[in-house]
Amino acid sequence: MNPTPGPRFSARARTLQRIDRLAGVPACAVLTAVRRLGDLFGGSAAGGETGSIVFLKLAEQGSTVLAYDAIRAAVDRVGRDRVYLLAFEENRFIVDVLGLIPERNVLTIRTRSLGSMIASALARLRELRRMRLGACIDMEFFARTSAAICYLTGARRRVGFHTYFREGPYRGDLMTHRVLYNPHLHTNRTFTSLVQALDADPRLLPTFPLNPPPPSPLPLFRPAPGEVAEVHRMIAGLGVPEGGRLILLNANAGDLLPLRRWEASNYVELARRLLAEFPGLCIGFTGAPEEKAIVAGLVAQVASPRCVCLAGKTSLRQLLVAYGLAEVLVTNDSGPAHFAALTPIDVVALFGPETPLLFAAPGPRSHPLWAGLACSPCINAFNNRQTACRDNACLRAIAVEQVFETVCAIFRKRTG
Repeated sequence: MNPTPGPRFSARARTLQRIDRLAGVPACAVLTAVRRLGDLFGGSAAGGETGSIVFLKLAEQGSTVLAYDAIRAAVDRVGRDRVYLLAFEENRFIVDVLGLIPERNVLTIRTRSLGSMIASALARLRELRRMRLGACIDMEFFARTSAAICYLTGARRRVGFHTYFREGPYRGDLMTHRVLYNPHLHTNRTFTSLVQALDADPRLLPTFPLNPPPPSPLPLFRPAPGEVAEVHRMIAGLGVPEGGRLILLNANAGDLLPLRRWEASNYVELARRLLAEFPGLCIGFTGAPEEKAIVAGLVAQVASPRCVCLAGKTSLRQLLVAYGLAEVLVTNDSGPAHFAALTPIDVVALFGPETPLLFAAPGPRSHPLWAGLACSPCINAFNNRQTACRDNACLRAIAVEQVFETVCAIFRKRTG
C-alpha cells in the first residue's frame, strides 16, 4: 500500500528556494553585467598572492562536515588566522566543533526572518569587504544568492561552480575561477577541488589536471570536562541503567526535505525488534526540540521501559556526547548522519532521493543503505534539488529486516 503523497520540501526549504530564485537570478544577472563592464576597464585582475580566504557554506551542517578537508587545505595554505567562513547562524555549531579556524573567524547570517536575514547579510558583507580578501570560495551548489555574495565580497579570486552549457541553474558569470561540477566525485573531494582551483590558470578552466585526494580521517569530538558525566546522569534519569548498551534512532521528523524520511512506523518496528533481540539493550530516540512531541509518540508506540525519548533534552554538544556513549545510530540521510561521524559511534544512514556515492560520511564507521532504484537519486546539484517525486519508493524499498540485520551485525561486532 502506497503512503499518501507528502510535500517534497518543508515550508522553510521552499521559502529559501523561492528567495534564491526570485531575488538571486536578477541579482546575478545585474552583477554579471557590472562585472563585464568592469572587465572592459581592466578591473577583474585575479592574480597575486591568495592572502586570506573566506568560504561560503551557508546551509546544511552535514555537508559542512564533508568540507573538512577543503578547509584544512586552506589553513595549510594561508594559516589558520587567515581563513574565514560565512554561514547561516544555525550552521556555525558544527564549524566550531571541527575546530579548524578560530571561532572569531566564523561570520553568521541570521535567518529568523527575511528582514533579519537581509540586515545581517549586509552587515557581514561590509565586514568581508573591509578585510580585502584574497579569495572567496563558494561551496554552495549553484545557489544564486551565494554567487552574488561571493562577488560582493570584493575578493580578487572567486571560485565556484559555473554552468558552462546549462549543466545547472543559472547563477551568472561572477567567478574568476569557474569550476565544472563533477556529479561522479564525492562531495568531500569536490570541495577540496575548489581550493585546488585557486592554483589553476583561469583561462584554462574548467580543465585543470589535479586529482583531489581521498577523504582523510575526521577529527574526533572531544567533550569538555564534566560533559560526559552530565549526559550520563541525564540518560540515567530517563531510565537507561548504568553501563547499559544504547542504540540511538533518529526518525528526523523535522527534516528540511521530507522525501528523505524513512517511515516513522519502521523506526518503531526496528526498536521493538532490537529490544527483543538484545535483552540488555536500551533504545533512545533523538530529535530537535520542535520534534519532541512526535518523537515521544514513537517512544510510546514502542511501549518499553528500555526505550526513551531524548528529543529536545540535549543541546547539540550533548547530543555529540550521547553519540560517543552509544553503539549505533540509525538515521535518515541528514545532518546527524554526518556530524555523528565526529564521534566513535557506528552510523547506519538511510539514503533515497540522494546517493551515498556522493554524500555518505567518510570512514569505516559509516554504513549507508541505499536501494539504488532506477529513479534514484532524483535530487542533485544540476536540478537545484528539485524533484517531481511525491512517493519515496526509494526509501520504502529499504526493509526493516535489512536495517535490523545491519544493526545487529554492527552491534555484535562492537560488543563482542
